[in-house]
Amino acid sequence: MRVAAYVSAVMLTCAWCVLSEPRLEVPMTLVRNASHQEALCLDGSSPAYHLHRGFGAGAGNWLLQFEGGGWCNDLESCFQRAGTRRGSTRYMSKFEVFSGILSNNASLNPDFYNWNRVKLRYCDGASFAGDAKFDNGTSILYFRGQKIWQAIINDLLPKGLSKAKKALLSGCSAGGLASFLHCDNFTSFLPQNASVKCLSDAGFFLDEKDISLNHSMRAFYEELIALQGVEKNLHENCTSSLHYPHLCFFPQYALEFIKTPFFILNSAYDVYQVKFSMFIALNLLSCTLRCNMML
Repeated sequence: MRVAAYVSAVMLTCAWCVLSEPRLEVPMTLVRNASHQEALCLDGSSPAYHLHRGFGAGAGNWLLQFEGGGWCNDLESCFQRAGTRRGSTRYMSKFEVFSGILSNNASLNPDFYNWNRVKLRYCDGASFAGDAKFDNGTSILYFRGQKIWQAIINDLLPKGLSKAKKALLSGCSAGGLASFLHCDNFTSFLPQNASVKCLSDAGFFLDEKDISLNHSMRAFYEELIALQGVEKNLHENCTSSLHYPHLCFFPQYALEFIKTPFFILNSAYDVYQVKFSMFIALNLLSCTLRCNMML
């Protein structure tokens, strides 16, 4: 496969598709027996995915894509999220347009157009990695991203994933981070002779100090990891090598332990990363504007 093809196809998925192509609308599939597997969205609804079958030479190949959509790091933000499509399949569109790397247009997506293509819907708020529950007697939040990931895979295995010849696990933004977190685990479900690779689009979030020399991104992730019970699901080889195991949520620490071939596509000016890096600068800008107005 050509790396250039990965880049061109994926950029169409995360960004708006500017090329004209017929709309391929793929119906939602709810995971069977999700409650028995404790695989639940934030609000307790069943997780879901969209599957468009491959054909011809690509019938034995699979492309899975994690949906993106940020995170929630405290109860307030998670309760808010639970009432939206980011935390419940009840509010999600029942049909999803497949474009870019998910397109069935051979001219726009020459490498994957005839593969089995799956979009994993995002409804847990922790990049498919949490495993906890909040219950105060009146309100409940389910942080079951890890079990959602496992349940969707279990649903796909009898549909042909267990016999995959080639497979690509991909994701965008928070879904791109999920591809780092689950890459090696993904290979464990597939035949030993399968060709497996992973791809992160806009998911390489950095553990770097902001303009005030604080680790604002790290602090945000620490709250998320503690709330949603993520640490136990991080890469074991990574967590055992670091004094602060939760740092393995950051790709820069986890990547060296990932054995599966990995492709990374990331902007040097990622909008989410810049927000954390420049947060204090925005406050300073506001102050400067007020001071100038007083002169």
